Amino acid sequence: MPLPAGIVLAYYGDDFTGSTDALEVTSRAGLRSVLFTRRPDAGMRARFADHQVVGLAGTARSRGPDWMDANLPGLFADLAEFGAPIIQYKVCSTFDSAPHTGSIGRAIEIGRRETGASFLPVLVGAPNLGRWLAFGTLFARAGDDVHRIDRHPTMSRHPVTPMTEADLARHLSHQTGMPVAKLSIDRLGTEAGDRIVEAAIEEGRILLVDTADPVSQAEAGRVVWEHRDAGIFAASSSGLQYALVAHWRAEGLIAQEPPDWAPLDPVPNLLVLSGSCSPVTADQIAAAEEAGFETLRLDVAAAAEGRVEEEADRILARICPRLAEGRPVLVFAARTVDDPAFTGLSARCEAQGIAFDAAQGRIGETLARIGCEAVRRVRLARVVVAGGDTSGRVVEAMPIDALEMRAPLAPGAPACRCHSEDPDFSKLELVLKGGQIGGRSLFVDALGG
Repeated sequence: MPLPAGIVLAYYGDDFTGSTDALEVTSRAGLRSVLFTRRPDAGMRARFADHQVVGLAGTARSRGPDWMDANLPGLFADLAEFGAPIIQYKVCSTFDSAPHTGSIGRAIEIGRRETGASFLPVLVGAPNLGRWLAFGTLFARAGDDVHRIDRHPTMSRHPVTPMTEADLARHLSHQTGMPVAKLSIDRLGTEAGDRIVEAAIEEGRILLVDTADPVSQAEAGRVVWEHRDAGIFAASSSGLQYALVAHWRAEGLIAQEPPDWAPLDPVPNLLVLSGSCSPVTADQIAAAEEAGFETLRLDVAAAAEGRVEEEADRILARICPRLAEGRPVLVFAARTVDDPAFTGLSARCEAQGIAFDAAQGRIGETLARIGCEAVRRVRLARVVVAGGDTSGRVVEAMPIDALEMRAPLAPGAPACRCHSEDPDFSKLELVLKGGQIGGRSLFVDALGG
């Protein structure tokens, strides 16, 4: 028996890279899935009316609680109009957030109020991506090692929302007064576990659902799917998508084997824009340099001080001739948080009284201007963007309405085709990559062929 007709899942992504990560999971499972890059009008809804999963990419991860209070109610109301039994606030699988920036707790409060949901599961474990939740504690891979998230070499030092607590119930307690329960891995699939779920629904508790291996992943999916009639608002990573797909396959609701995807075609030129400070991305930049990419460093000080157009034009004058010659080009802001460009920017902002988040926003704005202008001037076929906030800035600046998956590239970073009324962007392919995502050769692999 197949899935019920209509939309089974509607989600808002709190950043753009996470949004395409979620898009990939259901697309690769054979479900017709679309990601809107702006609030869809009636025409766009009609165009994708036959899709089973719809997403709306956003930037809440980098926003404060006042912005959330003003904007999330309308966005969640849009999702509710799709009539899906499960509404998701898609968060990063590292769960990095804070009361002042990207508060997941605040989003759950708003989502519960606006959707009327009774069941509030949180699924963050995604072994497929190197993320595990066990007894409510989050672990994540870094290279060959696995760390508790508060000891993770990157996420414990995140420049905006460092993770200082691995117990997600404790972490959420700083963002919301709502009670939090745990469905631990030793209770999944047991009568005791079922009672925990029922109590969480009855008492309006947020429920952390462990996911640490394929068995618990499918069981977590069952817990969510079988309680969909309660009305679900799930603040979850793509661990929710992975869990649902595992359960649907186990029940024969979708095909056991994913459909085949044609490999990426080689492109005559490629532009990579990186605002990420992750060591994973730094290693990918190094691999691109070794492969012959032309790499240019953004003058982050000029961008941060407001000389956005001037700095973008300087970079464009350098890269457009090289792109026209068919050379791959990579523009980056900094390699890691220890990069002198990053540490120097912090000191410069403090000395000049510039808010650091405002400086980062201008850097993203500069990279967005570079991306948009390069597409128009050189007729780029494919662009890769690294960094969640940077991806949001770049895509929001482009006249793109929606994305569908084109081909797998790296888990969590698919190549997507753009839907746009603008002919310069209607055939563009985009790869949006979170800082922690992908192997060393990801940028090189994006050349295709």
